[in-house]
Amino acid sequence: MDETLIAELLTDLCTVTTQPTPEREKVRVWSMSGVERLTFPDSSTAIFKYAQRPFDREDQALRLAHTCGVPVPQVHASAVREGWLGMLLEDLGEPVREADSLDGAVAAVALHGAEPAHALTTLDEKGLRELPLRALEHLGCLREAGRWQDTDDIETGLGQIAKAADTRAEGAAIAPFGWVHSEFHPTSLHLGHHGWRLLDFARAFTGPGLLDLASWHGTIGSPDPARLRALLETYTAQGGTPDALARRGGLSAEAWALGWHRMWAIEWFMEQSIRWINDPATDPAYIKVVRRHLTDTLQLLAV
Repeated sequence: MDETLIAELLTDLCTVTTQPTPEREKVRVWSMSGVERLTFPDSSTAIFKYAQRPFDREDQALRLAHTCGVPVPQVHASAVREGWLGMLLEDLGEPVREADSLDGAVAAVALHGAEPAHALTTLDEKGLRELPLRALEHLGCLREAGRWQDTDDIETGLGQIAKAADTRAEGAAIAPFGWVHSEFHPTSLHLGHHGWRLLDFARAFTGPGLLDLASWHGTIGSPDPARLRALLETYTAQGGTPDALARRGGLSAEAWALGWHRMWAIEWFMEQSIRWINDPATDPAYIKVVRRHLTDTLQLLAV
């Protein structure tokens, strides 16, 4: 990460907002993004968030979400330099507690009930069918680069999903269809003294809202269809569309959502490996997680 570039981004934002140079406190920093709390001389605070491609359009998504009535932190200003986005955001303070499944269901109902944002990219039935094909393209590029050589099992599994995708992708447009947060986890839901806000819209898109609910419990452990079914029932009880429980692609709603969410994650990890991270040293870790998700996807989608 280019610290000089990040400092220049902050200077740009302070200039736009006519703010003096603040004190900086790192909250979370990754290789491709970071979050800092800023304290200005008058003791006011703000959040400074920065990220490189492909996370460099979050300011647009946050502004769209706000316009559509979704509770999100206010974007005070944003700027771009050399493929890096910088944002000054409203400081929501420390959360009062961690979000639970009921909180997640309530937030998902609000998000999925918002007016769709047509400026976002769309992942519809056709897009789902293309996911395994795109993953195979990434695999081909990796192999051409002399990487991911002993991965015939991954190629075979993706091929099986691609063959079944015409049937299994059916029902993608069944409600809820619209806003998809895509990083919908308890850590992305801030519960403060003045209500809740959704954070981390860097990869938001238009598509099947069930993918959000499938992501709530994370992907570190094994997928748990019964647990997701319970969340879906809570979601409908809190005002979400009853169609969230409908079968699609010949599968239960929970199996369909978990399976396609895993497939979406596989394609993303493989794109990261060849395009955004592009570091052969990370290949063993990426191959391991792709294999794990692929095993889950084949089982969930009954391929």
